[in-house]
Amino acid sequence: MSINSVESLPWSHRQSALVKSLITILAGALAAFVGTFAHRMGASANIPYGLGLAFLLIMLSTWCARSRMGTVGLALHLIASSATAWGLALTTTSGNALIVAGFQSEMPFFSQHAGYIWLYGLVLVQVAMLVLPARWFAIPAKRSH
Repeated sequence: MSINSVESLPWSHRQSALVKSLITILAGALAAFVGTFAHRMGASANIPYGLGLAFLLIMLSTWCARSRMGTVGLALHLIASSATAWGLALTTTSGNALIVAGFQSEMPFFSQHAGYIWLYGLVLVQVAMLVLPARWFAIPAKRSH
């Protein structure tokens, strides 16, 4: 790569491998954290726009991780985001849960299943992005005129 093409890359792509790894891990954890709080929006009305937003956030963050560091970046992102989301799901305080799954009474479908869809979909979306062509994650260099 020429100096001009390296300078045209985003800031996070020009860092050392250690800094790229830290950025990728923090981005994965933050995306899962925000997605965990957003995934239930609209579920009680059976309009799961929160799930859509949460998955969009994870997809964008995963795209950045793979474009930044390739499959290693995607793997780091997957580990960090999964650990965050599942950690939030398994840690409850005084009976309050961030990810609610399964109910005994009649409720809308997404009220009952949004938690499971989020936790398993979080992993599935990222694994699906792993098998996409690498050229979809390349950032083209700026052309010099």
